[in-house]
Amino acid sequence: MQLGVNVPNFGPGTDPGLLRDWARVVEGLGFDLLMVSDHVAVTADVAERYPEPFYDPFATLSWLAGVTDGRLRLGTTVLVLPYRNPLLVARMSSSLHRLSGGRFVLGVGVGWARQEFEALGVPFGARGRLTDEYLWAVRESWVRQRDAAAPVWVGGHSEAAIRRAAELGDAWHPLRLPVERMRSVLERHELPGFAPRIALRLTDEPVPDPDRPAGVGDLEQVVADLRELHGLGAEAVVLDPYHGDPEETRRPETAWRALTAVSEAWRRSS
Repeated sequence: MQLGVNVPNFGPGTDPGLLRDWARVVEGLGFDLLMVSDHVAVTADVAERYPEPFYDPFATLSWLAGVTDGRLRLGTTVLVLPYRNPLLVARMSSSLHRLSGGRFVLGVGVGWARQEFEALGVPFGARGRLTDEYLWAVRESWVRQRDAAAPVWVGGHSEAAIRRAAELGDAWHPLRLPVERMRSVLERHELPGFAPRIALRLTDEPVPDPDRPAGVGDLEQVVADLRELHGLGAEAVVLDPYHGDPEETRRPETAWRALTAVSEAWRRSS
């Protein structure tokens, strides 16, 4: 099972130098995958948690492809697909996949920020239907143009998202769910793959909450979560050390220490 990191590509502390440092830390700790997020119009509902500067994921990953080695995979978690023309997404994805030596993973989702949809002139209520149509168009474009097809991870945990992952994705990519919630979905649905993104919040004491999200707890609990996800067939697990406070982007060392602890503990347990 591969391990990845969701790296903040936004916030007051983030700049090219810090993004380069993040990539060096992720590589140096032996992680397999570096992923970034997506917003286009940083409206008030977005800015509360993910403020400017917000670096475009394709531009960011293209730049990081040039400063990382050929082993580290790069991806989006998740690209808000209804915001963009699907033929443009297909071309940008295949170009990045080729130029990076086949390292790109296209994680997609429907989006949640109503004000951002309004600013972009995209109907919020149609976002599910548009995501389905656009994913079909992306895949058809890759076939028609004989382009390099990147793996597609489909985010979300609604019934519509799970259906979308089964029909149009290469893996289901749920975000920040408890292990038992993911187990329940996997027992009820036949999915092409499983690659969750989980929180990473280390605590000094065990968290007793039965609805604890995966990745939240002391080090022993987090490693146990990873073992359970591996047992459920996860091909990759992406750790998300960002907890929603933009000031965290000024203090990446806290996240780096947590990632170091998990990386070392996981290697010892494997």
